[in-house]
Amino acid sequence: MKFDMHCHTKAGSIDSKISIERYIELLQEKGFDGMLVTDHDSYKGYRYWQQNKAEMPDDFVVLMGVEYDTKDAGHFLVIMPDELCLRVLQIRGMSVEMLERIVHHFGGILGPAHPFGARSSSAMFFNKMRKNPQLVRKFDFLEGFNTCETVHANQVAQLLAKKYGKQCFGGSDSHKEEYVGMAFTEFDRDITCNNDLIECVQEEGIAAFGGIERTFLRKHKKRNSFAATWGFKAYNRGLGFIYSPYRQHRIKKLALHHS
Repeated sequence: MKFDMHCHTKAGSIDSKISIERYIELLQEKGFDGMLVTDHDSYKGYRYWQQNKAEMPDDFVVLMGVEYDTKDAGHFLVIMPDELCLRVLQIRGMSVEMLERIVHHFGGILGPAHPFGARSSSAMFFNKMRKNPQLVRKFDFLEGFNTCETVHANQVAQLLAKKYGKQCFGGSDSHKEEYVGMAFTEFDRDITCNNDLIECVQEEGIAAFGGIERTFLRKHKKRNSFAATWGFKAYNRGLGFIYSPYRQHRIKKLALHHS
């Protein structure tokens, strides 16, 4: 089965201009069997699909994910078991180590999105990962192909995955229609739900991944400028700090509930 494993919808990501209805239409036209919804720190896009799926194609699989903003290692793609929408995964700012412990404790999987992409949000440009590269061993996969990134960024992501024996996802990371379906991940079995996906990744069932990088634009160079990089990091850390009391409350509730 062929999926786009990095999809942002306008119902869940403030910077996306694509409805999930349009996403499905475009992906089906390109021969895809499904998609992973990965809105920023939000399940709103997936919930919208759940509430309206009776009006959407029943021969197309929509899976539930999230692109989580850590405070010290950039963006991570997170997939939890069916029907498990942890509130804490919708509150940015956890450390990567806390994120990993929570996700695995509850039976989910995770991996860095675009690990060598934009310096402001890509794991391997953070001191945490540069000083502790062995943390990669704790991840279940890496995003080895992202259409937002350069050929070189994708190549070194794939080399990192090979070094640590990790499988790779391919995802379009689309926020606009023209990029939908420019990357893919193929699985060696039928995937109909999150539990199927988790089992497949754990059993190394990714058959292929890849795609086409977008045309390099001046804005791609600007996003790695000092101002853009540290501006976003300051924004992310600032919001994470503001949300910290509520996030800690949710983490404590998880610990109490499952102690």
